[in-house]
Amino acid sequence: MEPLLTALADPARWRLVKLLAERPRPVGVLAELAGARQPQTTKHLQTLERAGVVASERTGQRRIYTLRPAALRELAAALIRLADAAERAGGPHATHERYGLGLRAERLAAEEPGWADGRSFEFHRSLAGRPELVWRHLTEVPLLARWWTPDDLRVCELVFEARPGGRIVQEYRDIEDTGDCAPVAGRAEGVVDDVRPGERLTYRLSPLLPDGSPAFTTHVDMRLRPTGTGTDLDAVWRITHSTLDAADFIAGIEIGFGQSLDKLAATLAGDAHDTGITDDNNGTTTRRTS
Repeated sequence: MEPLLTALADPARWRLVKLLAERPRPVGVLAELAGARQPQTTKHLQTLERAGVVASERTGQRRIYTLRPAALRELAAALIRLADAAERAGGPHATHERYGLGLRAERLAAEEPGWADGRSFEFHRSLAGRPELVWRHLTEVPLLARWWTPDDLRVCELVFEARPGGRIVQEYRDIEDTGDCAPVAGRAEGVVDDVRPGERLTYRLSPLLPDGSPAFTTHVDMRLRPTGTGTDLDAVWRITHSTLDAADFIAGIEIGFGQSLDKLAATLAGDAHDTGITDDNNGTTTRRTS
């Protein structure tokens, strides 16, 4: 595919392709119609022929060039596949476009300090596993690191001290930045307020601006409730102390934390499937054996 793209990238060669799409033509006529010298035209045609775009055949004293449509159809099909992948419903491009729409709206709203104070975001997930297991995933760093970032990021530093007054640090990078060669994608710091194991967890968390100052403070309230099949998790984010530069962060809360919770749900469901552990309606733990 690369030789084909290289061959078609030159405007002079593209002009020859368009002329040959009309009908087969000899090199002399192609040079005249393209307004170029014949030796240059011949070189361009040879490049196109090596790339499989055109074919040539000598007829008497002339060499006739014809277009090979199959090569162009192959390229067109490859481009269509790329476009379809980018437009896949719910895919990364759609998510980025959704974030972009929210970002523009939040930037327009950020007219003065405190502009987003009082805003809240609510989340709900029905999770596999009893509240005690879910609680571990909310408070234990090795388990937190498995889910507490949006899809395109990875944790590179994480501190979570699950006690009142405990420290929280969350730093993350692009998921493909495995060599830590790009700037840190974000950092947030906070403090734990209330800890009721298996029932309720509240904390404050502030994303940091490049100068190290907080963009805003979010008050997170997470409540667990046992169900017949696992645990219902309800989380509320409430914004205070919002700065003018908070818009970029606030625009990503719904998408980013929503993706994180989806990963938490998938992690718990996967663990339950892999270990063969289920909870019956009476809260009794059962291990399947094969």
